[in-house]
Amino acid sequence: MSVVGFDVGFQNCYIAVARAGGIETVANEFTDRCTPAVVSFGSKNRTIGNAAKNHLITNARNTVFNFKRLHGRPFQDPVVQSEKANLPYDLVPLQNGSVGAKVMYLDEEHHFSVGQIMAMLLTKMKETAENNLQKKVTDCVISVPTFFTDAERRSVLDASQIAGLNCLRLMNDTTAVALNYGIYKQDLPSPEEKPKIVVFVDMGHSAFQVSACAFNKGKLKVLATAFDPYLGGRNFDQRLVDYFSVEFKSKYNLDVKSRVRALLRLHQECEKLKKLMSSNSTDIPLNIECFMDDKDVAGKMNRAQFEEMCADLIERVVAPLKAVVEQAQLQLQDISSVEIVGGATRIPAVKERIVKFFGKDVSTTLNADEAVARGCALQCAILSPAFKVRDFSITDAVSFPVSLSWSTEVDEPMGNHEVFCKNHISPFSKVITFYRRDPFMLEAFYTDPNTLPYPEAKIGQFTVQNVTPQDDGEKSKVKVKVRVNAHGIVSVSSASMVQKVKTEDDDSTSIMDDMEEEANSQESTVIVDGENKAPGKSEGETLPHIQIENHQAQSPPSPDPTEEGKQNDVTPQKVNGELKAHQPPEAKKPKIKVKNVDLPIQAELVWQLGKEQLNAYLEQEGKMQIQDKLENERNNAKNAVEEYVYYFRHKLEGPYEVFVSKQDREKFTQLLDQTENWLYDEGEDQPKQAYLDKMEELKKLGMPVQERYQEAEVRPKLFEEITSKMQAYVKITEDYRNGDEKYIHIDAPDMEKVTKCVRETMEWVNNVKNAQDQLQPDQDPVVRVAQIKAKLKELYITCEPVVSKPKPRVESPVEDNGQIEENASIKKTEAKTMEEHVITPEEISQNGINGTTNMDLN
Repeated sequence: MSVVGFDVGFQNCYIAVARAGGIETVANEFTDRCTPAVVSFGSKNRTIGNAAKNHLITNARNTVFNFKRLHGRPFQDPVVQSEKANLPYDLVPLQNGSVGAKVMYLDEEHHFSVGQIMAMLLTKMKETAENNLQKKVTDCVISVPTFFTDAERRSVLDASQIAGLNCLRLMNDTTAVALNYGIYKQDLPSPEEKPKIVVFVDMGHSAFQVSACAFNKGKLKVLATAFDPYLGGRNFDQRLVDYFSVEFKSKYNLDVKSRVRALLRLHQECEKLKKLMSSNSTDIPLNIECFMDDKDVAGKMNRAQFEEMCADLIERVVAPLKAVVEQAQLQLQDISSVEIVGGATRIPAVKERIVKFFGKDVSTTLNADEAVARGCALQCAILSPAFKVRDFSITDAVSFPVSLSWSTEVDEPMGNHEVFCKNHISPFSKVITFYRRDPFMLEAFYTDPNTLPYPEAKIGQFTVQNVTPQDDGEKSKVKVKVRVNAHGIVSVSSASMVQKVKTEDDDSTSIMDDMEEEANSQESTVIVDGENKAPGKSEGETLPHIQIENHQAQSPPSPDPTEEGKQNDVTPQKVNGELKAHQPPEAKKPKIKVKNVDLPIQAELVWQLGKEQLNAYLEQEGKMQIQDKLENERNNAKNAVEEYVYYFRHKLEGPYEVFVSKQDREKFTQLLDQTENWLYDEGEDQPKQAYLDKMEELKKLGMPVQERYQEAEVRPKLFEEITSKMQAYVKITEDYRNGDEKYIHIDAPDMEKVTKCVRETMEWVNNVKNAQDQLQPDQDPVVRVAQIKAKLKELYITCEPVVSKPKPRVESPVEDNGQIEENASIKKTEAKTMEEHVITPEEISQNGINGTTNMDLN
């Protein structure tokens, strides 16, 4: 099972994986650990990442980038319209009103949704992870900004589904950074002690995020989050672009913003200039050759001038820092450390402003670029059963307050309630109880639209169906569970109706089940329908129209009275020996019990992608992947032909020259020239089979030459090896004949087999070697390397078991001397009978065969 974390940024992406040795950030096919968030479309295929970025200048109108901010937004959204003015490609409304990118793909106009573009990028990241892990990747954790709303988060989840990924969790950027920081810390206070407070500051390319976190051993809790979604590194880049656009207009009379390519090049150069100014305070030149109208342009900038130009941007850093400290109710002296991540925090002025606010030096112990991806991989490892990770609980916070309103009956006032306040514990569930006779509708929405970086405060509508009155006509009790899940998405996850049923049971077990159920649920308030009254309330007082049960997903709420999720204990008490619940029973109903009936919920979410549309996107992505694969195979076949042409043209003038006849060389050279001309003319864009056929035509002339060369290189070495082996076996037979004690235990018939095999092998080697010496190098060889290897293997199999035969074990340590002499005499007599069959090393030398190389039977 793979464990992968994806940090999908506004400009760049990072991939972290869990291996046996820990968490590692992996590199792509360009050996770069940073993958640009760019997708480019062409007439044959699409390119993603580094390859797409190379097309940014030449194919600007069909290259999609800076699309992260467009997730889950309608086309008329002010943010979309603002981004549209700065993008070289076209943004268009789709059929459902959301925003999409218009590009030319396969020579046809296509409109791709932001979710589809994101899925393409995730597909590329998935392939990179699979190539590094050498296994299929399915489960992952993906990072999102803390200020992403429900619609934006659902868009990212849809994209992961289109890419064939199972997203275990959408993790807030700063929470991922905090996990990466805390899980390795050995000096954290114990759970009973005061937590260590750390503030994480993340300024990336497009947004600024801050979070305050409390750490105890094995525990992380996000106390508060704050952000500026419109402050990032690209705002500083834009100031430089605006400055040089004005300068080039006055100095060279060039309107930079009227040309897309020129503007993109200036953006790239200004980004490089910004990075250089972070490490140099002197004047730094900016030079661009052939910028516009074949004119070269030049300018310069220094850090002081740059900081003065961006003074208002630097001042905007303070507001989120102040907000997070206030929301967490912290004093600056309570903060143990301030960790900064994100590329834009490398700007000296930004870093200085953070230091000035907190009154202490910032810490840079984390990798500013890879910390989020590593945190996501750690979270994925925690959720995966394939890895054993140190126990570490993570309690996140809700970024925006969420309220719930509901439809009411005629005799009731309109109802609404804030379910989750800002920085409420997440994941978390609350159960709200209603008394209804008919189906009713709930609407979830963000409480404060003014603080929301999204135009739509509504989250969705949820209709609770199949609600019916009780048999006696009373209203039914309906429990609705509202949940903010691990992805940070709010939903009405379930609903159930408490239904009374008649039973023949004894009185003592009649209605107590319902009372005990209410007692065990620890409900904080009691709902009334006009008749019920709360415990301790007078006749004239009214109650809220909801009751809430709190359920935290990972860890129980803190008992701190200031913390969200606090609930009142209304456990029933015994009075005069009788159990009293939330309200006294009206009358004893001895033969009534209750049961819970699950109710269906129909959800209508803002900008929710329907199943049919999602399946259509899945099918379209599959087709595009097949097209990419086919085009890749076609390009590989074309490149193979081109490589073959250049390879043989070089070799025919070098080592292959003597292995081809003059006539064949002229013919082959002519074919190579024709193939090269064809490749750059009509063969520029041909189907894969055309290149395969051309390769076969080349191999008919090229393979014989290549084989003759390879045979000539290996054949002499094998001849030396087999000769050396034969000499070794001949020496052993001589030693045997002379009565050498090492071989005296070998039987004569076995040694005769060795002698015969060596003689036959020597004859074969002499014959084929003499025949081969008669041929020219440009003629096909008489004997192949494979035949020599087979003969060598045969020699080894026949002789080696005999000469390597171990001596028999001696049963008695004392043996009669006469018997020893007799045995030795018998062995010597047997050896002399072989004298006429023995081949001497001198005889082999006279035949001109010598060698000392090692044996190779492969």
